[in-house]
Amino acid sequence: NNNKPAENEFFLPDLCSVQSVFLLVLISELMVLVMVLFSVADLNNLWQELAMTSLFVQWVVLLSASLLCSCRTWLSKLALAQAAAFSYLVIMLVLLSLSLLSQYLLTMDTQGFSVLSLVRNLLVGSIIAGIVLHYFYINMQWRQKARAELQFRLQALQSRIRPHFLFNSMNIIASLIMIDPEKAEQVVEDLSELFRASLNETGNQVLLEKELELCRRYVHIEQLRLESRLRVEWNISPMPND
Repeated sequence: NNNKPAENEFFLPDLCSVQSVFLLVLISELMVLVMVLFSVADLNNLWQELAMTSLFVQWVVLLSASLLCSCRTWLSKLALAQAAAFSYLVIMLVLLSLSLLSQYLLTMDTQGFSVLSLVRNLLVGSIIAGIVLHYFYINMQWRQKARAELQFRLQALQSRIRPHFLFNSMNIIASLIMIDPEKAEQVVEDLSELFRASLNETGNQVLLEKELELCRRYVHIEQLRLESRLRVEWNISPMPND
């Protein structure tokens, strides 16, 4: 899908939030622990290897997250494939830069630059980065699917409710036309406002004042139909109507 997603529907989560940073650090540390346990040959060097690998991985993770977080607004304006490719490129450039820097710092005295270690870092990092970005994409699809299902259920419920409410309202108007034309006109106005609001897209945000006004119009129509059988108590906490 090459459509440009809205920022709030972007596949890349907000990596600047405390929760995201905590999860990234925790998951990367667990990954480091597994990698070191399976790769270390001498258990005497376990803690040293774990510390060095953790330091390197955490730098890659946090630096990549900070760069992607700063670019998130701009990335959300790109097509999905372009945003994913750029995100992947950023992670790989960070990984390459830190791998070269770590190789330089570790081999300053020995002058034994290890190409094999560099290739291994890039290979492992490319696989993990691809998996993480794919997970973010799958998670975005799941959120969109859940939102679409919820909207469909709301629309299905509304489609069942509206005909009954419309028929009842029309009966009220018909019964009031001869005995109380002014009240019948008020019901027509209430009904028109309710249907105007219902034609808006599901999920639109409105002011509290307007929402309460719609509720009052609905209650007014139902009060005419149910009369004394309907009793309503309004309990509205003090809050800004705007």
